[in-house]
Amino acid sequence: MDDSTLDKPYSQHMALVGYFWSGKHHRVVKGLNLITLYYSDSQGRSLPVNSRGYDKTDGKTKNDYFLDRLAEVLAWRLRPALITGDSGYSCAGNLKRVRNHPMGFLFAVESNRRVSIEKGSWVQVQKLDIPSDELKVWLREFGEVKLFRTQLKDQQRHYVVFLPDTDAYDDFRSTHFQTLHDQHWQIEQYHRMIKQLCHIEKFQVRGKVPIRNPIFAALCSYVHLQQMKFVDMISNAYPWQCHLYTQVVAAFVRNFMQGKQHLNPQFQSTVNA
Repeated sequence: MDDSTLDKPYSQHMALVGYFWSGKHHRVVKGLNLITLYYSDSQGRSLPVNSRGYDKTDGKTKNDYFLDRLAEVLAWRLRPALITGDSGYSCAGNLKRVRNHPMGFLFAVESNRRVSIEKGSWVQVQKLDIPSDELKVWLREFGEVKLFRTQLKDQQRHYVVFLPDTDAYDDFRSTHFQTLHDQHWQIEQYHRMIKQLCHIEKFQVRGKVPIRNPIFAALCSYVHLQQMKFVDMISNAYPWQCHLYTQVVAAFVRNFMQGKQHLNPQFQSTVNA
C-alpha cells in the first residue's frame, strides 16, 4: 500500500487537487494524491488491485482509505500472505487491524518509533544497536515484531515484520526480508511507469468524474503492459515504447515528404577564396 502525488502545479479550480507531500520533489506540492493497493506474487507478477484519489470532502485520512481499500479486497476474497506499506501507514491502529484478519505484514517505521528490548525500557529504533541488521523487539502499542535496518545511500531505514506464527520469527532472516522488500518496492516502479509511460498526469479537465476517467484509462494501460510482460511479449516497457514511437514518427515522415523533396536542405561545397 502506498500513495503517489500527480503533479498539477498550474491547475485552477480542479477537483481532487490539493497540497500533498511529494517523494519526487521532497516537499509539499500541488497535485492529486493517488492511493493504491498493489498486489505482487512470488512469481514476479504484480498489478494494482484497488486505487482511489484522495478526496478531502470525504472527511477521511489516508489511514481510513487504507483500511477501506483493505476491507474491499478481502471482501473480494483476495487473500495475500502479507501486507506491506510505507511508514505513513504504519500507525498502531492499522497494524492491529492487519493482525486481526489475521495476516502478517512488513511496514516501514519512522526513525523515532519506540521499541523495547527489555520490559519497561523504550528506545527509538535509530538509537538501537541492531546486530546483523535484524532484531526481535516489542513495538510500542502493538506487540512483538522483528526489526530490520537497511541503508539507502546515506539514509538509514527501518522496517518491522509481523508473522502470525510466532515460531516462524527464528527462521525469518535477512534474505527473506530482502525478498519481501523487493516485492514491496515494485509499487515504486508502478508509480514511475504510470507517470512516464501511461501519462497519468496528462489530463486537462476539472470535475471529479472527468478526472477519474483518464486516471482509470492510464491504469488500464499499465495493466495491459503488465499482461504483455506476463506472456513474454515484452521484457521491458521502456524500450518497447521508444521503438513504438520511432516507427510512428518514421511512417509520418515518409508519408509527409512525398512530393516535397524540394524542402530538403540544399548543400553546396565550400570554395576557398
